[in-house]
Amino acid sequence: MAKKTIADVDVAGKCVLIRVDFNVPLDDQQQITDDRRISAALPSIKSVLDRGGRVILMSHLGRPTGDGDPGDAKYSLEPAAVQLGKLLGKTVEFASDTVGDDAKAKAAALKDGGVLVLENLRFNKGEKKGDEKFASVLAGMADIYCNDAFGTCHRKDASMVAVPEAMGSKPKVVGFLVAKEIQYLSDAIANPGRPFVAILGGAKVSDKINVINNLLGICDKILIGGAMAYTFSLAQGGRVGGSLVEKDKVDLAKELLAKGGDKLMLPVDTHCGDAFKGDCNKQVVAAGQIPDGYEGLDIGPETAKIYADAVRNAKTVVWNGPMGVFEMAPFDAGTKAVAEAIAESDATSIIGGGDSAAAIQQMGFADKVSHVSTGGGASLAMLEGQAFAAVDLLDEA
Repeated sequence: MAKKTIADVDVAGKCVLIRVDFNVPLDDQQQITDDRRISAALPSIKSVLDRGGRVILMSHLGRPTGDGDPGDAKYSLEPAAVQLGKLLGKTVEFASDTVGDDAKAKAAALKDGGVLVLENLRFNKGEKKGDEKFASVLAGMADIYCNDAFGTCHRKDASMVAVPEAMGSKPKVVGFLVAKEIQYLSDAIANPGRPFVAILGGAKVSDKINVINNLLGICDKILIGGAMAYTFSLAQGGRVGGSLVEKDKVDLAKELLAKGGDKLMLPVDTHCGDAFKGDCNKQVVAAGQIPDGYEGLDIGPETAKIYADAVRNAKTVVWNGPMGVFEMAPFDAGTKAVAEAIAESDATSIIGGGDSAAAIQQMGFADKVSHVSTGGGASLAMLEGQAFAAVDLLDEA
């Protein structure tokens, strides 16, 4: 799956259209509360600027209606453009539309070394529809297309597929961020060091069915945690009290248990409470023995020890989904134990996006793992073995 990167093309005197992921969180005052996604795009942007090129950046933010609703103003990318300017230490132009008069004029006036951020792609319905006319206008603004938005690589939005298609024979490459994601999530899974251990948590079995199915054919062990463990427990005839379960997925859980055999490891104990709060009454019980009036909120200490030992012996670890309610002590203990074991391990460690990425950051271990993915949905899709049209159509290395 190796693709040409932005470093492989001559950008001097040329305009590069980069699809970035500036889908950053904003507070009620339109202030960015976490700019990591903007920072993550800097290497690709600077690579173009340092070599005498100019950059037009396009991204989505949130889920606006695309109908010109006045309420959509809160999804403007202008705060992201301002923050990018601060990080680059230079003026960044901002267009008030995507393919309208302002965008066209500012794109045409952009000088080498300049940066232009277009308004939110999803303000135009053509983005989600994959509209060719919309895409052709964007493609006409630049000489080179660069995909550096891993978080949307599993989608077929216009900016991901129709725009590079509309670029024709012009260079179509990946940015450094996407190149790194492909290297770890695709190549490491295709040729893993063994033992290869996957840790899957989160609330729903249904969210991870395809991942579990795919990884059962690749991994040596799959460790199950989070609320989805209670659906498996129910499938084994266990008692789950008031725990979050998917009763309609019990038969599916039985199938996965039969298919997984010894590869699929489930918790042996559960830390549960009589309310969803840190100061509730708590007890640790054997898995499948959660009493009425209690709900499972974390893996128990014995499970945490078993899982940590499995991680320490691994050569490749993929983690997607917390082991419990990691935002709330003391039910963060299981997730913390797994995170610490990964951080201490010599294994190639890949943290899927979303809650796992948040947990590893929150617990201070982000710099002690091999790779933290920037795309929760995209990393899951890649673990499922999905093909990505947005990547497949880019130039081969």
